[in-house]
Amino acid sequence: MIKIANAPCSWGALEFDLEGKAAGYSLVLDEMQKTGYAGTELGDWGFMPTDPVVLKEELHKRELTLVGAFVPVALRDRSTHASGIAAALKVARLLAAVEGANPFIVLADDNGKVPQRMQNAGRVKPEMGLSDAEWEAFAEGANQIAKAVKEETGLRLVFHHHCAGYVETPQEVNKLFALTDPSLVGLCLDTGHCQFAGGDPLVLLKKNAGRVWHIHFKDCQPEVAERSRREGWDYFKSVSEGVFCELGKGAVDFQAIKDELEKQGFTGWIVVEQDVLPGMGSPYESALRNREYLKSIGFE
Repeated sequence: MIKIANAPCSWGALEFDLEGKAAGYSLVLDEMQKTGYAGTELGDWGFMPTDPVVLKEELHKRELTLVGAFVPVALRDRSTHASGIAAALKVARLLAAVEGANPFIVLADDNGKVPQRMQNAGRVKPEMGLSDAEWEAFAEGANQIAKAVKEETGLRLVFHHHCAGYVETPQEVNKLFALTDPSLVGLCLDTGHCQFAGGDPLVLLKKNAGRVWHIHFKDCQPEVAERSRREGWDYFKSVSEGVFCELGKGAVDFQAIKDELEKQGFTGWIVVEQDVLPGMGSPYESALRNREYLKSIGFE
């Protein structure tokens, strides 16, 4: 059975340094539970309690499962790999202490830190990508972090393709997954990031059948995406203008994705990520509408 979670980013708690203040974890978890979600990701380190006993109690009293945690690492630079392993292990130890070997480490590039990629999110050109040597380093880092996490904690790792990072386009996703170990590195399919990057999430899902271990549901508003490309917005301007709209209000065909997931026998977690910047509307109401939409297409 496919299970539905949400994430702190839907309440404005993102990994980026941004103006404004997100809600505290207690309110976020309360509202997540009230709007009908069964699980949550951890959010940025320190957003939720880092004492496993406390965190487990906070989740247990709301009947929420901890399903994963986002870990950004600038993988193209080998000098970051050791610190990346340390960061991933710190998070993995907490997840394992709370939920055993079931949550995922959601590895990503250190998105939003390279000006050219941040300025051209949704419209990157091949010449803005990694060199062959950088691809080798990137994949090597992903494999090493996944191996270290699995050996110490038993947790599996998925890689999250992401706009404003070095693995954004479908071609870049395919390149990375051709270079990484399929027994160690799975795919966290993010529907909205795929769509904004010029791809089709259904095609990406089919191409990676069996390697999609974790899923982020996000929609992409096509008119906003087109305006972003036309006017040259950067990633954060695009997000603030609503490029990642509520589910069912954009271009992603969630019904087709649901049908394909059932065909593939997927039984993992889908995490709703309605990226909002602090101050953008009511996260509670948005989370509720997203959950109701998913129920309307058969996700109970």
